[in-house]
Amino acid sequence: MKRISVLLLVVLASAASSCTYQKYNTIDQDIPNEGNERIYGVHPDSSARQLKNVYTEKPELQKKANDLRDKMFPKDAI
Repeated sequence: MKRISVLLLVVLASAASSCTYQKYNTIDQDIPNEGNERIYGVHPDSSARQLKNVYTEKPELQKKANDLRDKMFPKDAI
């Protein structure tokens, strides 16, 4: 019974101390590209402008990737 009460006391103490775990874990840091719309977008919740780049597909690269995938992970190895 004494072990259970000590264990319960330890659990309660750790739960009580973890309530303010992140309270003082802050630091002011310089953001190097803070106003850059290309990186952060026009609003903090919007997507970045650099994500809108679309590249043309090259089928020869897809074939090469599939050949490498088959070489590295053969189907008969399972």
